[in-house]
Amino acid sequence: MRVSSRQEAAKDKATKDKQGAGPVLTRQRKVVLDVVRAGDSHPTASEVFEAARQALPGISFATVYNSLRYLKQAGLVREVAFGSGASRYDRETDRHDHAICSECGTLVDFDLPGTVRLIQSAARASRFKAESVHLTLIGLCPGCRDRE
Repeated sequence: MRVSSRQEAAKDKATKDKQGAGPVLTRQRKVVLDVVRAGDSHPTASEVFEAARQALPGISFATVYNSLRYLKQAGLVREVAFGSGASRYDRETDRHDHAICSECGTLVDFDLPGTVRLIQSAARASRFKAESVHLTLIGLCPGCRDRE
């Protein structure tokens, strides 16, 4: 028997009410979360969908997309958007920065020790109260640089 999204939402609410506050991980959401946490690759929604289908062949793209949105709102994954390209999903939710290859699209995490001071300086200079700052280094990864 197929469960509608409305029935699933009602079940989620009931589960939350019984367990108290906190994210509800349905089987589909757990699979999607496992895919994102499985590596350092920062997968797109399409890549998550393809990997999730290995564990749950009947999972739909809409379910994967909605699960990613839910997991992001619950603070379990982070969405990383770069311009007009497809968003990527990151298992690391703590503040950190990214480097992206302009040739092949490889995306890696890094932490720059001076970033906190940079955020404070940017906030003072702009007179904005900083809510988030994300440094993105765009350039050539070592693999693409070596091919030149």
